[in-house]
Amino acid sequence: MLRAEGLTAIRGERLVFRDLSFSVPKGGALILAGRNGAGKSTLLRLLAGLARPDMGRVLWEETDALADRAAHGRRVALLGHQDALKPGLTVTENLAFVARLSGRKIRPALEAAGLEELADLPARMLSAGQKRRLALARVALSSAPLWLLDEPTLGLDDAAVERLGKLLTRHRDHGGMIVAATHIALPLPGAESLRLLPP
Repeated sequence: MLRAEGLTAIRGERLVFRDLSFSVPKGGALILAGRNGAGKSTLLRLLAGLARPDMGRVLWEETDALADRAAHGRRVALLGHQDALKPGLTVTENLAFVARLSGRKIRPALEAAGLEELADLPARMLSAGQKRRLALARVALSSAPLWLLDEPTLGLDDAAVERLGKLLTRHRDHGGMIVAATHIALPLPGAESLRLLPP
């Protein structure tokens, strides 16, 4: 279980959010909502261990998740606003490193993202939606139980959103957890919701 207790974030002189508390059980999902600048991306970065909260703590199975950042990094797959792809590498080559770490096969991830026909194409030749699907395939290929997704539907068409829903369901069915920031409805039935409001 992931649990946040009294999280507060300050960036520069600005209070981004304060005293946020929530939990996400195995198989659970939490949708982060709120206007631009409300702190959704900041919260995902805190949960990923890329930054520390100014107050409060992040717990994993009731212990400090950020005490060992390397261990926490293995528990987390983060999808940010940028797709973080190597443009000169093919679709398959972009997935190879994660596949080696997780011990999983690349082909099922390509099929789940609808990219099997593009496997040998350099990432620089992909459309924005195809790049997003590749980034999502990389998340799905990881063995991390906690997926942190920042606007995962960015650039996706209806068919790709449907495929995303299947990926999310499969992850949750195997005990995985999802925290997703979004401005539109996501295919996450039964998800809890947390709306970030101006402090």
